[in-house]
Formats: sequence, C-alpha cells, structure tokens
Amino acid sequence: MQQNHSLKDTIAAIATPLGSGGVGIVRLSGSRAKEIAKQLFVSSREAFSDFRPYTMHHGWVHDRNGAKLDECLAVFMPGPGSYSGEDVVEFQSHGGPVVVRTVLEAVLASGARAAGAGEFTYRAFVNGRMDLTQAEAVAEMIAAPTRAGMTLAQAKLSGALGEMIAGLRAKLEHLRAQLCVAVDFPDEEIECLSPEEFLQETQSVGESIAALLKNFHRDRCWREGALTVLAGQVNAGKSSLMNALLGRDRAIVTDIPGTTRDYLEEAVNIDGLPVRLVDTAGIRETEDTVERVGLERSKDMAQKGDLVLLVIDRTREILPDDISLAQDLGPERVLVVLNKSDLFDENGHGESAEAVDAGWFERAGYQCVEISARSGAGVDALCVAIRERIVGRSGEPDAGELVPNLRQSQAMESAVAELEALATDIRAEIPYDLLGVRLETVCDIMGEITGEIASADVLNSIFSDFCIGK
Repeated sequence: MQQNHSLKDTIAAIATPLGSGGVGIVRLSGSRAKEIAKQLFVSSREAFSDFRPYTMHHGWVHDRNGAKLDECLAVFMPGPGSYSGEDVVEFQSHGGPVVVRTVLEAVLASGARAAGAGEFTYRAFVNGRMDLTQAEAVAEMIAAPTRAGMTLAQAKLSGALGEMIAGLRAKLEHLRAQLCVAVDFPDEEIECLSPEEFLQETQSVGESIAALLKNFHRDRCWREGALTVLAGQVNAGKSSLMNALLGRDRAIVTDIPGTTRDYLEEAVNIDGLPVRLVDTAGIRETEDTVERVGLERSKDMAQKGDLVLLVIDRTREILPDDISLAQDLGPERVLVVLNKSDLFDENGHGESAEAVDAGWFERAGYQCVEISARSGAGVDALCVAIRERIVGRSGEPDAGELVPNLRQSQAMESAVAELEALATDIRAEIPYDLLGVRLETVCDIMGEITGEIASADVLNSIFSDFCIGK
C-alpha cells in the first residue's frame, strides 16, 4: 500500500471478487462518501431524502450525467461505527464484472480515489478500530486454506492476541517504572523490587511468549499447509500419484524417464488438513545438466518436507538410492508408497513379473501403503495415512488457540532472546540502569507486534499483501 496517499481522501474499490456473481459491491470510505453516494443514487421511494444509517435503501445508481447504470441497494455506515472508522457507503449492484466496474468508474469520476491494497484495513488500524494483529488476521482469514486455518485466524481477529501481548508489555512497563524509581532515588527509603522478584517477573513473561511460539511451530501446517514431497525412482508413478491425489491431471505422465525435471507444487485438502503436494524429479544417474539440477532440488525439497512419500514401483528392483533416501530421512518422516498393486494378485503374482519384496522397509520400521495410482485403489487409505502421520505430530488446533504468524513469531523470538539475556544480567548483578535498557528493548519489540510502535516499512510490507477492496 502506498502510504504517501492522503488519509483525507475518500477512497473506493470493488469489494467482491472479480467475475460473474449474484451481487457485486463497490465500497467507499472517507469524509465525502455520503456526499458522493447522494450524487449517484436515486431511491425507488419518493419520500427518500437522506440515507438512514445502517439501513439498506433500494434504488438505482447513475453516473454523473444522470444515465442509469444499474438497480442497486445502498447502505450508509457513519464513522466511527464502521469497518474503517470513517463514513462508509456500499453500492450492492448485480455482480457482472462490467456492471461493477462501471459503478466504480462513476464513483471515481465523482471525486473518490481508487483505494490501494489493504487501504480500508489500514485506515481501520490508523483510526483505532483494530490493532496490527487484528489487521493481519483479516488477511489470514481471507487466505485461510481450510476451516482450521480460518478458526485460527478468527481467534486473533477478536483481538485476543493483541490484548495478550499488550498485557505482557504492560507488566514489563511496570517493571521499567520500578527500575526508574530505584535509579532516580537510590538513597531514598522506597520499597523497590528485589533482584529475585525482578527475575521471576521477567521469566514469567518469557514463558508466556514461549508458549505462543510453541503454538506457532506446532500449528504451522494448519496455516501454511503441510509440505508433502513425492520422491523415488524415475517412472515409479510419482506424477500419476500426484494426479490421483489431486483428482485431475496436473503432472505430465509418460513412460519416458526424466519427464519431471523440476518440482511441481499443488495444494490439496485432506479432510480439513491443507497439504502442499510436491512432485519431484525421479532419482537416477543422468548426464543431463538440467535434470541433475532438478535432482538436487528434489533432494533439498525432501529434506524440508514435513512428510516424504517414497514411491516404490513394485515391478522393479528396489535400488540402493531408495533405501539411502529412506535412511537419511528416517521412519518418522517417510511413508513408503508401494505403487502398481493392480498388476499383481493377492499373492504378489503378475502376468509378467513377481512383485518385488519391500519387506526391508517394514522390518526397518517404515509404514507402507499399497496403492495403484492408475486405478485409484488404495489412494483413500493413503490419504488417511498422510493425515494421521502429519496430525499425529502437530495435533488438531484448539478452538480459540492463539497462533502468531511468521512476522509476529520472529518478533517474539527476539523478545525471548532479550529476556534471556536480561535474566543473565540480573544474576550477574548488572546495575539497574543498564537492565532498564534491555527492558526497554523488549517493550519496543512487543509494541511492534501490536503496531503501537511500527515503522512505515513494516506497515507497507503488511498491507501491500492485502487484496484491493479490503
């Protein structure tokens, strides 16, 4: 968002997604919102004289020349009791993209300025309608990949995280005030906080922040999606498996080795769990420079994965590279997928070959699931196994659980590190005036989380990721 725009401007944008729909909304916010709306709106009621707040008014929206554009509903929400804290008007017209765009053009021609990304929410933040954690929660709600992600965002949208951080900061500010008394009046008989009590109070705050950080790491997969990597030999069926999991042809499937030369990533929802599926280049010896680069990327991606699906072709010999990859990652991160089960009967006999014995993996403690990516047999059971493996480590998110985002967690890590250094200084009997400097630093970090202290660069970074119209 461009912060060189004046907050005195009245802004407008389309607030509904692009494309055809039943309703399209054009939103205005600012001191001239109502004035512009009265210029363009003609009520279907003869007795209409002004907008009644928070009431839907039926009529037609016109351009500045009086030409009728569309039948619509109009609503006026006066500040500060609106989303942005300013006067807000919404025109709700038919949802055709041309219709909505035409209404917006009429609004802009009447004196409004096109809103930047996130500018409505930025104004809500500036006007005290929400703190920075709530503003970020708005974007997280919109981008939530599953209902679980939406629930996590809702807890912060209520302001609970901001209130908790503000409360912890207030405790630290109280300690700062006590330190100032001890420094400014060293010879007075004023009851001061003892080093033991000081240490206890700061450690209590540090433990509360650490608990939030634990939530961040535990519930990361519910916010970002669990990174699940498909690995294995060329032509083992990784691309076919990815298509089977997605329910559509996304990866190219051929009998030619090395078709997948880089990794492909797609998102899939497995019973409420967001999963980022990554199809990687097949393992094999190659002189192709591009394919070798793809293989290196595949190995790197496997190391980063929350779960690796090691796809084994039951018709071919298991190679040392398969076993080596499994050993490098360990049974906790590898789920062995025994593909092409449709080619064999229940005894492992096929028309042209015997099923390769994959017993080494089971004996070594690796979970194995038999499937046929081509027919779909066993894919549902594989989805269950994927979800159980990932959720088994993180657990289901609790309703109302406070989970910071990446920016917030990085600030919290800095605060915890500073508090740990402060504890060391307290034990070393460092003078109170120097302890106060560390305490001030922690308070500033906590203020950055809620936006009480935030640079223009931080705000631009946050609100530029918003969609236009929010």
